[in-house]
Amino acid sequence: MKARLRRVLNDEAGFAGQARPEPTPPNDDLLLDAYSRAVSAAAEKVSPSVVYIEVKHRRGAKGPETAGGGSGFVFTPDGFILTNSHVVAQSSKIAVTLLDGRSMEANLIGEDSDTDLAVLRISASNLVPAELGESKSIRVGQVAIAIGSPFGFQYTVTAGVVSALGRSLRSASGRLIDNVIQTDAALNPGNSGGPLINTRGQVIGVNTAVILPAQGVCFAIAIDTAKFVAGRLIRDGRIVRAYIGLAATNIRLPRRLVRFHRLPAESAVAVASVEPESPAQRAGLQVNDIIVAYGSQPITGIDTLQRILSDDNIGLRSPLTIIRGTEKLALEIVPIRAKSSDK
Repeated sequence: MKARLRRVLNDEAGFAGQARPEPTPPNDDLLLDAYSRAVSAAAEKVSPSVVYIEVKHRRGAKGPETAGGGSGFVFTPDGFILTNSHVVAQSSKIAVTLLDGRSMEANLIGEDSDTDLAVLRISASNLVPAELGESKSIRVGQVAIAIGSPFGFQYTVTAGVVSALGRSLRSASGRLIDNVIQTDAALNPGNSGGPLINTRGQVIGVNTAVILPAQGVCFAIAIDTAKFVAGRLIRDGRIVRAYIGLAATNIRLPRRLVRFHRLPAESAVAVASVEPESPAQRAGLQVNDIIVAYGSQPITGIDTLQRILSDDNIGLRSPLTIIRGTEKLALEIVPIRAKSSDK
């Protein structure tokens, strides 16, 4: 005990007259928790792809010119940009500003008010396209990050979670947009058209709407829907759709039902409502019917059904496989041309 005390006293005496070593300053990277690092890294990855959109509107040939704005993001190296239809609808001039400060005029390639999506194109070098994710990988509760220009404050980042999937939202044209993502990542006017991303910096949705005066109830068009619409707009400049007249939601099927009917997938589409005098009603579809196949194509979700209902199937009689209760039934349906396609 005495020997240990002498060693301690000697050690303390050794520091007499000497400055004690300064503590190591904290590393900022270590102070950031995993959540902060994930949000920061994702925002840094995608921000060069995000654009600020300024729009001029003119009502009539001699009407006053008004200004508006929104967001968008580059998704191809050759300058195609995704945004909302309501941001650029009835525009007389569209200008795009990149993160590096470059500003240029953009051309409207096409818009689809039924899904509130539009494609622009700019001519610029050294563009950074955003990486697009997949709708099937999205999970309720995962981190969701929105980037946009609310009220003109460019490249604003907000974060939250995916609150719900499979929501329906009525577009400006009156059509229900199915498979919409609900998030509590704060959105405001000007965020419209900007990307909703995951922590890997992949775009999982296109921000489109806020329910006011509610807080934290915001919506984004699912990325698989956006991919399909963008492809058709680039190819044709518009979307021509087949119409069957129903609203639906994505569901998971009980495994015993899948095994009993030997279904190819454990997900399908449940009918939420049927329009009167529609092809769906004439085919005999009822609320709560589960659509598992259209022709030979398994229906695993609303996106799959929407892709099938293209102009190729207008007027074409096709078998429709459904589950009603526990019974598997085969119906026949003949889609018609959607009225919005005639605009």
